[in-house]
Amino acid sequence: MRAALYVRVSTEDQATEGYSLDAQTKRLKAYCNVRGWEVADVYRDEGFSGRKTDRPEYQRMLRESDRWDLILVLKMDRIHRNSVNFTMMMDELRRMGKEFNSVQEKFDTTTAMGRFVMDIMQRIAQLESEQIGERVKIGMVRKAQCGTGNLGSGHPYGYVYSKGSLIVVPNEAETVRNIYDMYSSGYSMASIADDLNNRMIPPKRSGRWNKQSICKILHNPLYAGYLEWDGIIRKGDFQPILDQSTYEKINGPLKV
Repeated sequence: MRAALYVRVSTEDQATEGYSLDAQTKRLKAYCNVRGWEVADVYRDEGFSGRKTDRPEYQRMLRESDRWDLILVLKMDRIHRNSVNFTMMMDELRRMGKEFNSVQEKFDTTTAMGRFVMDIMQRIAQLESEQIGERVKIGMVRKAQCGTGNLGSGHPYGYVYSKGSLIVVPNEAETVRNIYDMYSSGYSMASIADDLNNRMIPPKRSGRWNKQSICKILHNPLYAGYLEWDGIIRKGDFQPILDQSTYEKINGPLKV
């Protein structure tokens, strides 16, 4: 059995836990000697957090998987401090037909009991991931219901986002009204974009108006004073630029 020895310390680990890279390596080599395993290589990450996977030696170890049969660590938190990342690694090892062993926890997938424990851990990690997703979605729904969601990371045309609220920008608001008037009068989105570019009316960001930017304005209930997220439309706590009837003339009735 060829073992890839993985050792890691972060700055905090060095200060508080005393697991130096050399100390970990020495103990792992002694363990391999007892088990009769060959040391394929030692992969040493110094000063890297276990919560992320973009560690150079960790990534090198995975790339060199043809050189070893199992990964050996002193403690499971040496290789991952995130249960989801750990489970993803174990899935990859299983796909490659590789094993994993942690000395202190006596976690060994070369045994039936170790594989059973791994299955339980994967279920726990999956539950954790799903619960996080549910909490995020609940938060977004509540924001939409309260009229504060879907404001985006930037400033929508016609508004600036300040201190948790949307503030109307008068000259941009007038352009929004002109866009709706022109479209209602029979202008195409492309011709509206050309008209704004010819009149040198700048869009919110650098560049030029195009069909897509006009389309986004024409079909965004934001301008009628509503916010939408995941199919939920609620009245927003900010000043609308358009009458609701003007928006619905183009888009149909709002399904609040």
